[in-house]
Amino acid sequence: MFTHLHVHTEFSLLDGMCRIPQLLDRAKEFGMDSMAITDHGAMYGTLQFYNEALKKGIKPIIGCETYVAVGSRHSKTTADKSSYHLVLLAKNHTGYLNLIKLISTAHLEGFYYKPRIDKELLAENSEGLVGLSACLSGEIPSLILQDRLDDARQSAVWYRDHLENFYLEIQRHPISQLERVNQELITLSRELDIPLVATCDTHYLNREDASAHELLLCIGTNSTINDEKRMKIDGDFLYLKSPEEMEALYRDIPEAISNTEEIAGMCNLTFDFSRLQLPQIEIPPDKTPDEYLSDLCYAGLEKYYPNPSQEIRDRLKHELGVITFTKFANYILVVWDIVSFVRSANIHFGVRGSAASSIVLRCLGITEIDPIESGLVFERFLNEERIEMPDVDLDFQDDRREEVIAYVTRKYGADHVSQIITFGTLGAKAALRDVGRALGMSYADVDRVAKLVPGAPHMTLDKAMEENPELKSLYHQDAIVRNLVDNARRLEGISRHSSTHAAGVVIARDPLIGTVPLQKPTRGEDDSTMMTQFNMEEIAQIGLLKMDFLGLANLSILGKTIDMIKESQGINLDLNKIPLDDKKTYELLSAGDTTGVFQLEGSGMRRYIRELKPTRFGDIAAMVALYRPGPMEQIPIYIDAKNGKKPITYPHPALEHILKETYGVIVYQEQVLFIVREVASYTLGRADVFRKAMGKKIAEKMRQEKQTFMEGAKKNGFTEQEALDIFALIEPFSGYAFNKAHAFSYALIAYQTAYLKANYPVEYISAFLTANAGQTEKIINAVTECRRLNIPLLPPDIQKSKDRFWIEKD
Repeated sequence: MFTHLHVHTEFSLLDGMCRIPQLLDRAKEFGMDSMAITDHGAMYGTLQFYNEALKKGIKPIIGCETYVAVGSRHSKTTADKSSYHLVLLAKNHTGYLNLIKLISTAHLEGFYYKPRIDKELLAENSEGLVGLSACLSGEIPSLILQDRLDDARQSAVWYRDHLENFYLEIQRHPISQLERVNQELITLSRELDIPLVATCDTHYLNREDASAHELLLCIGTNSTINDEKRMKIDGDFLYLKSPEEMEALYRDIPEAISNTEEIAGMCNLTFDFSRLQLPQIEIPPDKTPDEYLSDLCYAGLEKYYPNPSQEIRDRLKHELGVITFTKFANYILVVWDIVSFVRSANIHFGVRGSAASSIVLRCLGITEIDPIESGLVFERFLNEERIEMPDVDLDFQDDRREEVIAYVTRKYGADHVSQIITFGTLGAKAALRDVGRALGMSYADVDRVAKLVPGAPHMTLDKAMEENPELKSLYHQDAIVRNLVDNARRLEGISRHSSTHAAGVVIARDPLIGTVPLQKPTRGEDDSTMMTQFNMEEIAQIGLLKMDFLGLANLSILGKTIDMIKESQGINLDLNKIPLDDKKTYELLSAGDTTGVFQLEGSGMRRYIRELKPTRFGDIAAMVALYRPGPMEQIPIYIDAKNGKKPITYPHPALEHILKETYGVIVYQEQVLFIVREVASYTLGRADVFRKAMGKKIAEKMRQEKQTFMEGAKKNGFTEQEALDIFALIEPFSGYAFNKAHAFSYALIAYQTAYLKANYPVEYISAFLTANAGQTEKIINAVTECRRLNIPLLPPDIQKSKDRFWIEKD
């Protein structure tokens, strides 16, 4: 059966329109058992295509339509603007590694208008690759069209002799130039004994998508549909053709069809996702990573727990055992090393997610949260019953994040460290605006429609029509608006551009150029670093270490405030030693004076904080956890119970000790784990598996978990009705209850910002203004806060002003 070997997905950005799941669904409908992905010059869609194809029982063939420099990839003059196309397909793992090396080098060394390889590079990295001569932009077709037939013949011979397998690619589209090219290719095939192969050069799924594809090209080239000089394709032939259509087109040269099967049979690339590729940390020569980690932890135990109880010792021993079992000691040591540098450089930092649940991380000085005192569950961080790479997500001062990346780069080598790609998609409003421009509509007309789309997350045009009657009415009454919306719908959600992930950093054991496809960061960003072509989830899937280094403005404000306190008052304030029961801080919070306070400054949150009148750190953490869609309806219950306006009630007496700290309300995921353990005798590790399964809301898994839970509850003496009631209570919370470790970590930053504002208001407001310079709304709010606090704000003075806000002493 025919196999498509030249296919562009949406990751041929602003050129391909095929969404990978739908593309493979259509292939399945056609009865196809294999298909290739060959996006332009990049491998963005490789793993999504691979994973989706396997799910659908289709063999994935990984490839790329590369750009080949006319001369050297290093030559970047006006004459080098043009390049040739060449399709390369990986036969095996060796071919895949060579392909990613070619693509990475094209971006890192050969980029000039396009990411270019050259023949020298290809010859050095040709093992395991199949080459196809590509479309009219291929070298051989281009030479034929220039009447350079001898050069075309020499080119064909070169590719035949330097690639393991090379095919002359025949495309049959209603393009006059193709007829001549195809005849010459058939002649070359016979003369040079180079086989022919039939392809379709698919860019969109259905024939009727051609008009939307034209608009996509207009968006990509910043032109309008009415521009006669724009890049355009006259016809609707680049859709995914069925095997029957392809066989009919090539009835006179059936070998071109059968050769697609031959190539598909050659290509048998599989990925091993079980292999971790963690960087190696320097440790004493007589120690293993586990032994060294243990030594560091017991040294830290003396610092953070001067008189440790047996519970603390047992917890540390248990965690070290799990880390040894799961083989993640090296990872923990990498994080410890980074944090050690950050501390030595006086960079303010914090952790996110479940990392604060670990006493190992506490003893290493990675988190300031005490997991024992805070009732945190280690299994939320690392679970031997569900082994997954743990995540220690780190926040740094946003004005010093680059120092951390620079340190990591120095330590592990520039070729071992990279930032990570992310993709911007055409959301509902963006699709309308881009399509409107492409259609040549005026800004005002498009803006009028775009403004009718609600600004809620994950909004689609279909949902917008349901939620806004005015938009729906306009759609039905105005043909121009209808055309705009219909075309925007067809492009909505498609990948539009790549950019650098705000936090993601890869640290690899081996040079990345032989591990993952790479490129330079996108325009306007640091050109000295690399960026992976796989996203965060895919980096983790292939076993590379992804670190989450997020720059947080509030940490910069903390750092600047500490500096100003030292400068103005001579006090060396250690935020990790401030009291968590400071009266002034809770008075500030209870009054709702939270402008500039991390997580607590929004108008809705401010109202709830005023009503709550927090008196302990746990109240702040609970508000951080509850103030989100889903659990937000529990906030009034929590407030009334805390303030004695309503009695505290518990679903069952056995749960009182679990829910007492949150006044009978389930706030945290950890409480779900404790309830499942209490009622059905789950281990905490098994309970976390339960929580995750319930959160995904997969019907069969939920049914199985419910049955196991009911059986366990019955053995523990709960009636069937009691067990059903408790299960019904925890079922929704499994999906949206908050990670307590994360809530406590962010509540700590919230408390620290509130503490500084309450006790050092002048320094804090000065730091806040400096950190937010250029952000008009925040500056206005801060100026208003200065007036409220009777802090005079002086105008610029040519004699006194600095490059920041500062305190002028009397």
